Amino acid sequence: MPTYTVSTSAHRLTPRQKASIAHEITRIHKAVTGAQAFFAQVIFAEIAPGNHFVGGRPLQHDLIFVHGHIRAGRTPAQKQDLLTQLVAAVAHASNSPRNAVWAYLAELPPTQMAEFGHLLPEPGTEADWLRGLPPDDRALMDRIGR
Repeated sequence: MPTYTVSTSAHRLTPRQKASIAHEITRIHKAVTGAQAFFAQVIFAEIAPGNHFVGGRPLQHDLIFVHGHIRAGRTPAQKQDLLTQLVAAVAHASNSPRNAVWAYLAELPPTQMAEFGHLLPEPGTEADWLRGLPPDDRALMDRIGR
C-alpha cells in the first residue's frame, strides 16, 4: 500500500483541505499506477512551531511536504507523472502556489511489505493477488476502499 505522509505546520490545513488532498492523492495514485484505491493511504502530520528546520534554521515559510512510499516497479515516466500530478493537486487543494509543495517518492520492494496480513504483489499483478486472497480479506479491502 502506498503511504503518503503530508507534513505541514500545525493548523495549516483545514479538515476540508485534508479530505480533498487525501482524495486527490488516492485518485492520482490509482490513475497513474493502476492500483486499486484501497491500496493508498494518506496520513497528515502537523508540525509544531520550532520543530522543523531547513538549512539549520527554523522554517519560516508556508510549505507542504508530501512523502510517498510506493512499491518498487513503476517506470521512471510513471514516477514523474505521479510527482507532477501530486504537486499540482496538493497546491490546488491547499490554495498554495506550486513552489510551496515539495514531494518525494521512495520505493520499497513488494516482498518487504505486508498489509492486510499478506505480502504485497508486484505492480501489475494486483488482480491475480486479490483473486487468491481469502474472501474475508477481500471484503475488508473493499469496505476500506470505498
